[in-house]
Amino acid sequence: MDPEYSLQDVVRCHLCETPVPPQHCVICNIHLCKDCEGKHLSDKSIKHKVVPFKYRGSFPKCQKHSTKICDNYCEQCNIPICEFCISSKEHQTHDVEDILKSLENKTQFLQKDLKDFEKFINPKYQEMLSSISEQKADLNENSQKLTTAINKHGEDLHREIDTIIQKLKSDLDEMDSKHLAVLNKQEDEIKRTITEITQSIADLKKLLDSNNVSPVSAYKSRNAEFRRLPPKLTVSLPSFTPQRINKEQLYQQFGSLSASSIKTEEHGYTIDSPPDRPLIDVPRIITQIKTGYERLYSVSCLNGEDIWMFGWDNKIRLYNLQGELLKSVQTKSGKVAQDIAVTRSGDLVYTDYTDRSVNIAKNTNTQTVLRLQGWRPRNVSCTSSGDLLVVMDSDDQQTKVVHYSGSTEKQSIQYDDKGQPLFSYGFNKYISENRNLDICVSDNRARAVVVVNQAGKLRFTYTGPPSTTKIAFSPHGITTDSQGRILTADFNNDCIYILDQDGQFLRCIDNCYLQDPFGLCVDTRDNLFVAEYSTGVSRRDKT
Repeated sequence: MDPEYSLQDVVRCHLCETPVPPQHCVICNIHLCKDCEGKHLSDKSIKHKVVPFKYRGSFPKCQKHSTKICDNYCEQCNIPICEFCISSKEHQTHDVEDILKSLENKTQFLQKDLKDFEKFINPKYQEMLSSISEQKADLNENSQKLTTAINKHGEDLHREIDTIIQKLKSDLDEMDSKHLAVLNKQEDEIKRTITEITQSIADLKKLLDSNNVSPVSAYKSRNAEFRRLPPKLTVSLPSFTPQRINKEQLYQQFGSLSASSIKTEEHGYTIDSPPDRPLIDVPRIITQIKTGYERLYSVSCLNGEDIWMFGWDNKIRLYNLQGELLKSVQTKSGKVAQDIAVTRSGDLVYTDYTDRSVNIAKNTNTQTVLRLQGWRPRNVSCTSSGDLLVVMDSDDQQTKVVHYSGSTEKQSIQYDDKGQPLFSYGFNKYISENRNLDICVSDNRARAVVVVNQAGKLRFTYTGPPSTTKIAFSPHGITTDSQGRILTADFNNDCIYILDQDGQFLRCIDNCYLQDPFGLCVDTRDNLFVAEYSTGVSRRDKT
């Protein structure tokens, strides 16, 4: 329900007080019921504009002509304009649309985004959040289980150690008992012998003191007996030799935890896509930007409003849709760049064939992220995960595509399953990652579009329509849209071919008076930008 209708005081027709009027005159700023609409329009002194009530706020005052309302919209300047603006030179060559029609188109886009958020994106993030909560719970539960197992195993090991200690003590007690018994026995024998010796000494002294011949004569010596000494006992005392505690071996014997890890999969989550947006019946040009380049090679969208371009000089330039130059970046080598791309974070990437480098320009700072040896970079593209795809030629005339994460090589794509080269050597080979993670390459020298999957395996090769073109297929720029469609520029035939993601021909754009189309890119709304090589003009087409 319209918020104004929901107020306590019901909105009424300004002429007859009929509640909830369905119409509104933008010029007079009054609400009208159906009956009063005709009466109001009959006043010819004013050029009325009656619209449905819900559109009453859709016609702003013109910024340049304050007495006029804006009932049109300039697609190129992206602003509402009035009838005086339309007749001015500023908008004469621009694509102008009825403001309600423009609002309807933009509303449809907003509804599409809202539906995408509500039906696909937000549920996926909720699913991801739920998955993280589950993993945290699993982590906690597993940790408790492992802690219990470690404690139990520790108790088992302690019991085994206590048993070993007790056995050693028992063995020591047994050895002590055996040795002590032998020593006690000999000790008793020696004590008894000493007693006898003591008695013998006393007897001898008594005899010597008696001077009595009879006992003296009867004396028998026992010295020889006592001189036979008992064997000497020497106890070899036991010792304890502890083993060096080897912590590593102890850890191994006790047990170990398997390594834990967090695996990051760039494309582990996928979001279902909304139904395919159909191509419009007749493609049309909505913006033309005159760059001043003698030759224009490539375009790359920074956002829906600004576009990077480069051509036959050493500067890469950023323009808005009004053709105004916003900034420029000069190549570090001072030579012409080979290709450009824009990262997910909005940084400019360019390749330099002459000094074998791949560079990233952030604000006013340009850094070389790759300096190749034995190879020269040609074309470049940024992936959905933020990596780089670089087409390069070798000094010994080979060509390959290399997938980089930062400056680290992740993948090299050069041969098919039969060991044959996927790409011809030399010339530009524009490259783009598709929504399904296929890698699409336009091979001009081979006159083909080569598409491989994420693993680098050949999916298909498109060599152009068999009979519709007058001159040989000459693919240059290549890009993909939000629906996974592949678009490639045919330089020789001044047209753009649109294929589905499996290489099936969908349409040829040949009605927009293109001249030598070279580079391509699409913005977030699937508007196509075309760099015309020989005219230096960039065109924005609605497909």
